[in-house]
Amino acid sequence: MDKLSIDKGLSHSSSDLELEEVSVGFFTSCIVDIFRPSVGFSSLRLLEDAGCKVEVPELQACCGQPTYNRGDTLGAMAVARQVISVFEQFDYVIVPSGSCAGMIREHYPRLFMTDLYWLERARRLSEKTYELTQFLVDILKIQKVDTELNGVCTYHDSCSSKRELGIDLQPRKLLSSVKGLEIQEMKDTSECCGFGGLFCMKYPDISTHMVANKVKNIAATQADILVGGDLGCLFNIGGFLERSGKIFQIFHVAEVLAGVIDGPVNLELEKLDDG
Repeated sequence: MDKLSIDKGLSHSSSDLELEEVSVGFFTSCIVDIFRPSVGFSSLRLLEDAGCKVEVPELQACCGQPTYNRGDTLGAMAVARQVISVFEQFDYVIVPSGSCAGMIREHYPRLFMTDLYWLERARRLSEKTYELTQFLVDILKIQKVDTELNGVCTYHDSCSSKRELGIDLQPRKLLSSVKGLEIQEMKDTSECCGFGGLFCMKYPDISTHMVANKVKNIAATQADILVGGDLGCLFNIGGFLERSGKIFQIFHVAEVLAGVIDGPVNLELEKLDDG
């Protein structure tokens, strides 16, 4: 296919989409909104540079995953109805988190299996919801980005991205086009880091053992940069790295692809517990 050059740094193969006619709703996610807004701004830059018309609805809510995971089905359904009502107007819904995207795509329809009216609405939203790199590569056919980061990185696959959404090659394809960046794969890259939302709070000993194994594999790569697509994982891993005295630059994949790399993740997981 012929390549189409995008003015602001993205390059992609031609697709069937007329981007000026496609509306994109951006689902920020709670953790991005509160703790790492640069991930949201980076994502918006990438989408807009690709030619998308993007809106960030003010009335968006949490995806409901924490409520769902603790067994509050009615509470999760209430949150899901809010999200569906706000985002169903868009042609696509893009999320900079495999965890939140997985909740909407995989679990919203299951929540409403006995409510046919909301089930249909949930299914329609599910079908047009994508994680950021999944949308850029699979739907927009993005081939490369025009940005630079010098160093060796290793990529962590979050559980939701890998197992619920099947995301694997998409972020790596785009990262491989970043000038000066070498990718070194870690052992067992798709193994859980031990975060798991409420899991790390309910089972701290198991969680600590899991993240210790993850950090051991990261260190073995001799990379100096850790990249991932879910902030929860990056906070968890970053906190353990910091407490272990290991120095790493840690970025969300959107930040690297957009060239917004002046503030690596350095918050420890404990700081998330305050909210």
